[in-house]
Amino acid sequence: MNHNRYKRRSYRIRRTIELFAYLLALAGAIFYVTQYRLPQQQLTELERVRQAGELVMATRYNPTTYYETSNGPAGFEYEMARAFADYLGVQLKVVVPESFEQTLPLVMRGKVDFAAAGITITEGRQEQVWFAPAYRQVSEQVVYRVGNGRLRKVGELGGLRLDVLGGSSHVERLRTLQEQHPELTWNERTDLENADLLHLVWQGEIDATVADSSDVAYFLRFYPELRVAFDISPQQDIAWAFRKDRDASLRDAALAFFQKIERDGTLATLTDRHFRHVDALGHDDVRHFLQQVVTELPKWRELFEEVGEDYGLDWRFLAAVAYQESHWNPNAVSPTGVRGLMMLTQNTAAKLGIADRTDPRQSAVGGVRYLHRVKNRLPQRIPEPDLTWFGLAAYNVGLGHLEDARRITARQGGNPDRWEDVAKRLPLLSQERWYNETRHGYARGWEPVYYVRNVRNYFDMLVWLTDRDGPRPADGNGLSSFMLPTASPEATYVRMPRGI
Repeated sequence: MNHNRYKRRSYRIRRTIELFAYLLALAGAIFYVTQYRLPQQQLTELERVRQAGELVMATRYNPTTYYETSNGPAGFEYEMARAFADYLGVQLKVVVPESFEQTLPLVMRGKVDFAAAGITITEGRQEQVWFAPAYRQVSEQVVYRVGNGRLRKVGELGGLRLDVLGGSSHVERLRTLQEQHPELTWNERTDLENADLLHLVWQGEIDATVADSSDVAYFLRFYPELRVAFDISPQQDIAWAFRKDRDASLRDAALAFFQKIERDGTLATLTDRHFRHVDALGHDDVRHFLQQVVTELPKWRELFEEVGEDYGLDWRFLAAVAYQESHWNPNAVSPTGVRGLMMLTQNTAAKLGIADRTDPRQSAVGGVRYLHRVKNRLPQRIPEPDLTWFGLAAYNVGLGHLEDARRITARQGGNPDRWEDVAKRLPLLSQERWYNETRHGYARGWEPVYYVRNVRNYFDMLVWLTDRDGPRPADGNGLSSFMLPTASPEATYVRMPRGI
């Protein structure tokens, strides 16, 4: 009997061990299947981003991409990326690598979700990453300083000090050109940005550089001595870059996003806002403005700051309007009798309660009051910043003429609440076939268009200059230093250390 009991006990132990082994094997099989055999059950890239609640973008400091101002992050790429994050229902996190050449490797290694840094689509890059739809086109331009001899063709670059952005498409283009021009040499800079390279050309420390046409157009306003020698590429597409060795769900979401913002006009609005006005000023205009920033603006900055604070207006915007009106001359007088820092008419000053138009403070206050008045009479459904551009146009040409142009815009199928649409029709007010059909008749309709463009340019430059250490004399031409801005402590970005 003891023997049978021993057999039963042995049997139970053996069965327990077999069951344990079976369960262990089953767990291993389940782990293997879920981890290796059923990848479709893993989170997609889009699901991972939504689950994390944040979209991580790699970009670079540049006025055409991303930069920090006293009012927070700004820039064309940043605003589009933030709209994409809103579209996905997540927060945007910005990563700024130490150098541009690190941008795509961050994408390829999965350290960021995508890159939005003014990246041109090239054959070599298409082998490394996926690109979303192109949203802008640029050409690559050789830039030099006037007075150092005019450059006309690639062959003349041989023997010159040519520095370019390391890891950029400019390097690829120069390598291609070098096959036909073996004398062509250059230095690849990973420690600087395009803005810095353009500054070095302006200072005369290097002979030339290569930059995208959008960057060149932006910075020529600050360096009126710089010139475009020639293009070394045709128009190239710019797009966002996504990791290629994972599923395409996030890239596909970007495709749907771009289709949406093209349909609803958001892309056109952002493009107009950031790029349409930058080439409105001539070299002499820019040179004079930069001189006045150094010699005249310090006299009036405190006044602009105080009045701007009293009326909830950025002082630099007020300064930009005042410069457009009088070049910061409180005694300015026009042939039509408008006068003062903000060039008010006698009738307008009386309605605004301004007793002395030549008093700088009264003139500044009157100008702000008048701008607020015309803005408040416009349809408040108009979004900013278009509402401000409309207000400036009315400040210049009158609200009645502006409304005539808005009606023409609507008649022609444009959007009367979008500044760029109306700006195209304002010049029609000087043509008889059009002004005869309007309520307020003839107007020099091109003037408010240039007026608004100029103010936007001056405002851009003041923002860019004053978000640094401030203007300092140099050569009598403007600023002695022009470095990229440092971010405020509240900035939502991360600096990536070298070697990531």
